[in-house]
Amino acid sequence: MPDTFVVDLWSDVVCPFCYLGSRMFSLALEQFEHREHVVIRHRAFELDPHAAGSFNGSLDELVAKKYAIPVERASALNERLEAQALELGMSWSLREARPTNTFNAHRLIAKAQSQGVGDAMVERIFRAYFCERRQLNDVDTLSELAGEVGVDGVRTLLASDDLTDDVRRDELEAQELGISGVPSFVLDGKFMIVGAQGSATMLDVLRRAWARRSAA
Repeated sequence: MPDTFVVDLWSDVVCPFCYLGSRMFSLALEQFEHREHVVIRHRAFELDPHAAGSFNGSLDELVAKKYAIPVERASALNERLEAQALELGMSWSLREARPTNTFNAHRLIAKAQSQGVGDAMVERIFRAYFCERRQLNDVDTLSELAGEVGVDGVRTLLASDDLTDDVRRDELEAQELGISGVPSFVLDGKFMIVGAQGSATMLDVLRRAWARRSAA
């Protein structure tokens, strides 16, 4: 049986359910008996590929417009998400989050993965957006975050079209697999988890996927 147990994770860095799901999966991995064999492969998924670099309004207003609901309801939904995050040890500031286009952030994640620090880069970008009101489409911001994690060559990357095809390939594969919502985890190429389903459910699927592989 191969040593590496690959988990392909499609997500977007401005998706609250993706950050919740990522944290839940980390908690599940802590309890997974074979966690040393697990490799997470971060795959790009843009919730809105046509999003502008900046949005002149609040996240509450953006959510209200997208789902055609009152701003007050959007605010209540975001407060509920903040409460869920707090239960997982995260302090979010969705009221001050700065919605943006995430294409360059995905290229940075691909770069980080090629240098062996993809997990750390994804976590740092998530925290920057959800907790620190950072602008994820800003070259200086992305370069600073990359420097904290130890990713080299980021300004050169962002000044070019490098890794554009990698991001588009991820998005095309998501379409081919029928993935329309994130986070979506594909375990060992056979089992799928869609959404932030909780660490207990994720741990159960991890164990079933491992058992299926062991029985093969």
